[in-house]
Amino acid sequence: MTESSIKLQKPWNFPIDQLLTLLETSQEGLSDFQVKLRLRRNGDNQIIKKEAIPLALRLWFFQFKNWLMVVLLLATVVSFVLGERLDSLIIFSIVILSTLLGFFQEYKAEKTLQKLEKFISYRVKVKRNNQWLETDSQNLVLGDIVKLQAGDLVPADIRLINLENLSANESVLTGESLPVSKEIGPLAGLSDQPQKLTNMLFMGTNIVSGYGEGVVVATGNNTFFGKTALFLEKAATETEFQKEIRKFSSFLFKVIMMMTLFIFLVNWWLNKGLFNSFFFAVALAVGITPELLPIIMTITLSQGALKMARQKVVVKRLSAVEDLGNMNILCTDKTGTLTQGTFSLCKSINVEGKEDEEILKEALICTDNFVHRKNFSSNAVDQALWESNKIKFLEKELASYKPIGENEFDFKRRRMSVLVCHKGRILLVAKGSWESIFAVSRFSSKQKEFLFQRIKEYEEKGYRVIAVAEKELHQAKFSKSDEKNLSLRGLLLFSDPVKANIEETLTLFLKLGVKIKILSGDSLVVTRSIAQQVGLKVSPEEIISGEELEGLSKNEFKEAVRKYNFFARVTPEQKYQIVTFLSQEGHVVGFLGDGINDAPALKAADVGIAVDSGAPIAKEAADIVLLKKDLKVLVEGIEAGRKTFGNTMKYIMNTISANFGNMSTVAISSLFLSFIPLLPKQIILMNFITDLPLLTIATDNVETEFIQKPQKWNIRLISRFMVYFGFLSSFFDLALILPMIFVWKLTPEVFRSAWFVESSLSEMLVTFVLRTKLSFYKTIPSKLLISTSLLSSGVVVFFPLLNLGQKFFEFTPLPFYLWIWIGTVLLSYFSLTEVVKHAFFKRFEK
Repeated sequence: MTESSIKLQKPWNFPIDQLLTLLETSQEGLSDFQVKLRLRRNGDNQIIKKEAIPLALRLWFFQFKNWLMVVLLLATVVSFVLGERLDSLIIFSIVILSTLLGFFQEYKAEKTLQKLEKFISYRVKVKRNNQWLETDSQNLVLGDIVKLQAGDLVPADIRLINLENLSANESVLTGESLPVSKEIGPLAGLSDQPQKLTNMLFMGTNIVSGYGEGVVVATGNNTFFGKTALFLEKAATETEFQKEIRKFSSFLFKVIMMMTLFIFLVNWWLNKGLFNSFFFAVALAVGITPELLPIIMTITLSQGALKMARQKVVVKRLSAVEDLGNMNILCTDKTGTLTQGTFSLCKSINVEGKEDEEILKEALICTDNFVHRKNFSSNAVDQALWESNKIKFLEKELASYKPIGENEFDFKRRRMSVLVCHKGRILLVAKGSWESIFAVSRFSSKQKEFLFQRIKEYEEKGYRVIAVAEKELHQAKFSKSDEKNLSLRGLLLFSDPVKANIEETLTLFLKLGVKIKILSGDSLVVTRSIAQQVGLKVSPEEIISGEELEGLSKNEFKEAVRKYNFFARVTPEQKYQIVTFLSQEGHVVGFLGDGINDAPALKAADVGIAVDSGAPIAKEAADIVLLKKDLKVLVEGIEAGRKTFGNTMKYIMNTISANFGNMSTVAISSLFLSFIPLLPKQIILMNFITDLPLLTIATDNVETEFIQKPQKWNIRLISRFMVYFGFLSSFFDLALILPMIFVWKLTPEVFRSAWFVESSLSEMLVTFVLRTKLSFYKTIPSKLLISTSLLSSGVVVFFPLLNLGQKFFEFTPLPFYLWIWIGTVLLSYFSLTEVVKHAFFKRFEK
């Protein structure tokens, strides 16, 4: 049966046996041969976007969305109509060159992102050759039998064939916020609206609770998710970095428009011709605008993302590179970050404090592994239980217990319970955090005091303590409300050793100015013990529990988040609230988590960080995925992010100061010049040549001092920098211009050629001063920046001498004395800029 005919007949209508027959599969799963054939026939299980416009063409058109490019094209048309066909051709050629440059850089970045996305894989449990195994979700085919549990992303459209208390969050597909309970039987006669198909699971949704098995009935673009693509249409939330870029662009746009209008009106008023004045103002607007800023941003961010990928840090959202670099608070759990994340069972102890294997047996009964007869678990505690070397002595006894039902674990109750039948008795067995089990158990005050003291001793040694309790029921049905009046059976002690060299890594975070806040699900004592083991000093004033947080008012909660660095027994909602508040306080907050319960906090953080081995829903919510759960890897990612931010700021500072200086010079000189100081095509050429070296700024070195602390956008500092160094640039421009006009009385052709050379060279030369806050000779620029600057400088120097420059751009050779004067001006400008730079940062940087 082909895929299309199965979908046509609506798989939710059929009884299970008939559907499996139609799909040519069985509950034993497909064979490897069948999988290969179906992959070849239907392709990988992935959403392939069928864009109306191919990527290359779309990016090409995108280059012209810049309003300045539109104005230039308009100027090209007007020039052609007025008979200035050579000018029209030159302007148009340079516009095309600029857009081609932007196109190739953005095309490369898009391809880079597509490659980076392939680093992140989603694993799914599938039955092949009658054996359960894990595979990449892209390898699923029609007829595959898959297994899903709480926290899993649904990898395809699946018809359910077996389940236990299964519910799914389908809001991404249907908009319904509440989880949907699932069932097994056929739904004949219903419409194909997904919210009504309760025997189906849909690609892109996630499992909220329970457990289920099902058969894949649609993959890739043929799924409900693939058809509607609602997920892909969601607009991304604007990050702090993007907000600052928008503010900066708005500020710059206002400055440019005001000065451009002034220059146009002055030149027109001085009778330099309406069209000449218009074209001059338009060309100048292009010349002084950092229109390559989006390209520079794309280059630096993609370079940073690639560097981070080599350090096993995969970036899902490019701007997250900047957010990670600017992060000043990292919220993280201790398990797997401070500790190795490998739980092992150390002891099982009864209520009298003696070792007792019966406690281990009852704990094993109260696991998903036992209830669903599976060999693996996503729960670290359960996995540690089943990996205990004492299991082989308990196998016969476990076989005598028959599972009846299960109340699965949730983060509010912090426990799970199962109902089993054993030798004619029906038992409820519960397992969870000792506080949770104690709250629903009954024991004497003496016994309670004894156990509290022992637990305190265990936790001070770093053990994680889990409690087990039971009671007998007289019916074969139960619910969470039956979890009361239990008889405490005993305690389980687990250890999770701290990581080697973790103390050294935490010191690196402190050196980088990143404060660590631990958000743990463990008790106060365990959290404090682990923190002390890794060298974090924890005073009683620095640690608080989730229970204490619950009793606080809104203002008290905020004050607690400011005050405390260690949070124990916090719920997923509390994690979310802590991260949200810190972000609202103006901090750039990172959150590292890998569990189902971490997804809300990951989404709320400025930069959500998940681990590739974590729950799929956590990876989906994150901005960055670590291929290795190691804080040292994250340190390297922060450094890469700060280098990226530093190089971006170099371009912005250098370009806007030089461009503002050029505008100021033109505005002033327009008052006394009787001609247009630079032709529109000369301005555009100058802008193109001087921007070429800055395209390599992403490769430049960044001083260590800059990396040592978090950085943030400072629009006020940028505006001051623009004015100070813009007027400094204008001062030396006028130092060149005034003698040429009032002393040597040069012709407009010589004047324009000299100013083109001086202005172009000064902008490229001063880059080597403004690229660092230190003395220019204390940091070495990248080889690529040096080589492209030398190449562009050579073009500027020789262009007026070439026939090409003279014929198409109306340049003329310069007399020797003018070269001497240009060299003197450049040397003076370079030296004074170095002096002013130190004074500026000393006064304003704070």
